[in-house]
Amino acid sequence: MDLTNYIKKILIAALVLFTVAMQAQPISYCNDPKFEDKVSSVLSFSVPVVSVTDLESMDDDVYILDARESEEYDVSHIPGAKYIGYDKPDWSVLDDIPSDGKIVLYCSVGYRSEKLGEKVQAKGYSNVYNLYGSIFEWANEGLPLVDKNGDNTKAVHTWNKRWSQWVTNPSVEKIW
Repeated sequence: MDLTNYIKKILIAALVLFTVAMQAQPISYCNDPKFEDKVSSVLSFSVPVVSVTDLESMDDDVYILDARESEEYDVSHIPGAKYIGYDKPDWSVLDDIPSDGKIVLYCSVGYRSEKLGEKVQAKGYSNVYNLYGSIFEWANEGLPLVDKNGDNTKAVHTWNKRWSQWVTNPSVEKIW
């Protein structure tokens, strides 16, 4: 083998290794690496995840379901989201959603919405997603929130002081 072919083979091998290495890099869905670590540590990834950016770019044919408790939903929720709850889910919310409809569930950080997403999948829905970082990441990104009356708000129910540390946007009012 001549030197030119040898160099070509080495360059091709290096390019293949580089490509494989780049594909193995974890995808980051949260701007705060510490919050990313926290979210990643509480999820089992049993339900496919979507980022806040993914949800923002989805068409109007997406059904957004809030898997928090009513007092959390009343403080604020993502515009257009329907309340389903967590401890005692209101399964009737699913009645008007086709079994292949695109459903995105969220809660505070993604744990409860993932667990509820598993139940929604078990009910025969095939296009179910969990919003990674959930409403905390939505608020951190400064995206719109509405209260129980549909009015714009900057408040988020953060459950308690310990969990409120993950809402880092200084313009968000933390309520617990």
